[in-house]
Parts: sequence; C-alpha cells; structure tokens
Amino acid sequence: MPDRYYEIEGGKPLRGRVRVSGAKNAATKQIVASLLTNEPVVLHNVPRIGDTAVTLDLCSTVGMRYEWDAARPGVVTLQTPSIDTHELPLSFSGLNRIPILLLGPLLHRYGQAIVPMLGGDAIGRRPVDFHVKALQALGAEITFEQGRYHACADRLQGAVIDLPYPSVGATENALFAAVLAEGTTLIRNAAVEPEVIDQVMLLQKMGAIIFVDTDRTLVVEGVERLHGAEHTVINDRNEAASFAIAGIITGGDVLVEGAEQANMLTFLNKLRQVGAGFEFVPDGIRFFHPDRPLSPIALETDVHPGFMTDWQQPFVMLMTQADGLSVVHETVYERRFGYTETLVQMGAEIQLFRQCLGEKPCRFKSRDFPHSCIIKGPTPLHAADVTIPDLRAGFSYLIAAAVADGVSRIHGVQYVERGYSQILEKFQGLGANIELRGDAYSNLQIR
Repeated sequence: MPDRYYEIEGGKPLRGRVRVSGAKNAATKQIVASLLTNEPVVLHNVPRIGDTAVTLDLCSTVGMRYEWDAARPGVVTLQTPSIDTHELPLSFSGLNRIPILLLGPLLHRYGQAIVPMLGGDAIGRRPVDFHVKALQALGAEITFEQGRYHACADRLQGAVIDLPYPSVGATENALFAAVLAEGTTLIRNAAVEPEVIDQVMLLQKMGAIIFVDTDRTLVVEGVERLHGAEHTVINDRNEAASFAIAGIITGGDVLVEGAEQANMLTFLNKLRQVGAGFEFVPDGIRFFHPDRPLSPIALETDVHPGFMTDWQQPFVMLMTQADGLSVVHETVYERRFGYTETLVQMGAEIQLFRQCLGEKPCRFKSRDFPHSCIIKGPTPLHAADVTIPDLRAGFSYLIAAAVADGVSRIHGVQYVERGYSQILEKFQGLGANIELRGDAYSNLQIR
C-alpha cells in the first residue's frame, strides 16, 4: 500500500471552532462493559476512530452484535445475547490494550477466558501484573502461556484489592470483575480519572452498586446480574487540550466546543501560569494567544487530579515558544520523551535528564530512565519529514508542523487517526494548510 502522509505548510494561525469527539479512553472501555449483560447497551458520542473499530471487532469475536445509528452520528447499539467463545484470536495481539479487559466479562459469562498479550504505544513499560493480581484476589486462576493469558473461575468472590499504583486499566479491570462477584470488593489506591468515573456511571445505569469513597477507594457490592442501559460518553479532554495548544501556539484563536472546565482544571491552571489566553463560553472554552511573550514554567505529570501525562506532549510544544527555560518531570511513563528527538531536528532546544527534576515522588528515581526535560524557548521551528511514533506525539508533530517555517510531511498518520476522529478535517476547518497525500484510504477501516 502506498505511504499515506499529511503535508502541512506552517506559519498560519489557526482560527475558528472545532468540536471535540467522545473520549476514546472511555468509549472503548464502555464497549467492553456491555459484554457484562445480554441486554442492549446504547452508547452516544462514540468516536469513529481506529481504536473503537478494533474494540468492536474484538468484542464481536466473542458474540457481540453492534449497529451504528445512521440517523444519529456517534450512536451505537451493542448486544451480546450469548458468549460464543472464550478465546480471543492471536490476531488481536499487539493492536491495543483492550484484550486484557475482557477477562472479567468472559469469566462471569463463560467461566473461562483466553486473551492475547497487549499492544499500545511504545511510551514505556505498562505491565499487566496489576490486572492479574487484582483478578487473582477475586478468585481467578491465571497463567501466561505462548503469548496468551489463560483464566478460569467458578464464581468470582469479593475481596480487598490494593493496587500498587492507581492504574486506570487495572482499576477498570477490577471494576468489571467486581460488579458481578459474590460479596463486596474494595479497590484501594484506585484511579479516579474522569474516564473511570464515566465508566462507573455506565455500570451504575446497568444495575451495579459502586461507591466512590475517600482516599481513592472504590467499594463495589456485587449484584446477581446487570441489564441494558443508555449512556453518553464524556467528551475527550485530551483532544480538547491538544486543539487548545494548537490555537495558542500558532498565534490563533480557537473555540473548542465541548471542552469541559471540570475535567481540565489542572491544564487550565498551567495555561494561566504560562500566560496563555482562554475564556469560558456557553458551549466550550475559547483559547487564544495573548499577543505577548509566554512565560516558562515547571510542571510534573501525575495521575488525576494532577497534570495528565497525555497533556505533556502538546504542552512541551507550547514551551518551545515560551520565553525562557521550562522544566517537565514525567512521573507516569518512563519513556514518554522519545518524541522530542524529532522536535529537536525541527529546531527545538530540548535536553533530557535521568534525574527527577521535580518534587513529586517518582517511581523512576535512580532507575536510569530519561524522564525529565528542560526546554529552552522561544525557538523558531523549521519544516521536516517526520514519522509519528505514537498517538499523543502524533498530534504534537501536527502542531509543530503548523508552527514551522515551510512544508512538513508527517508519516505514520494511522497512529493519530487511531485516536482522533476526523483529525484532518478538523485542522482544515481551522484554516490549516494541510492535505492528505499518498493512498486516499486508511489501512484502519473506521466502521
């Protein structure tokens, strides 16, 4: 298949309105949640992207039926009358990190599960031992053989689950397993990201009993069965932040429709420290350049309600145009600065450090990972031919190309299309000089 790439001529301020899509990190997990019942689950605001297509295909292999509503964009009806097989094909190995989340639903409805090893962006080790130990605490027997996880259980039992780290995926896996387990489950040190709470809201609509307690504790009282429900997926705070940065850094003015203040408090505080402009309007948040130099800052990523790790890449881009030295300490993924090498090639001045350049307790201290960086700005950027390594870095490269002097070619666009709905059209709608070149059809079929 011929290479598909975006060709972008930089130097034009982005202006206008852009509507953010439903959150990928919520929608894909809620598709899996529908497997917990044999009744229909109707989801609204579901993005038509590569990751949702893969997740639908994955769940279809075990018996799910789904239908997109032709009259209502983003609405899909899901129903799994019966589980046809407990074994997921190896062909799904390495595509994304969803397969491990099917363990709970398959154990509840079939008593057994075989799922392939995980994939996802190469941003650091994301082991599944937290997932495995959580399900084992609930009574599942799990082994790993020839690239697949084998699990079995007669009936999962409520338990106390102490997560060593508030992992979003492990929290969701424990929730899926606990809602139909016999007895009460405590998930301590749980993730409480907005996408996790949105998952809790869907499960509650389906009949689950889940208390969000203090100190990152979720209390789940198991029920006998779950039923169908209708739910609207929350808007994507990652996409909202990315377009916010794109508008500011290009010297533009972008109204991000659907951006929600409550889910972006930390991001907005950092923008205010930088000196970037934003204001709240009835249908979203308007972001704009203040027509004065941006200020350098120090920031550290963290689990919610801290500064989200997925906001780090576009924010580093913004710091390349701030007046002075900025410091970023990444505490969530140890190898998330790999994308900065390309930014340096485009003219950015970024230096990586293995030391913890921050105050927060960090799992990567003295472990030889380049997980801190110093950015010197402002630096003019020049066009380049680059290849996207992962989803969030991909959007940062698009931002860099929109700022850079000259015409850039961005390859590996399937990564950014995997997580952002109609990304090309949205950039074009803001006035960006961007075109798709090469094969006109994606190798990811967005169904």
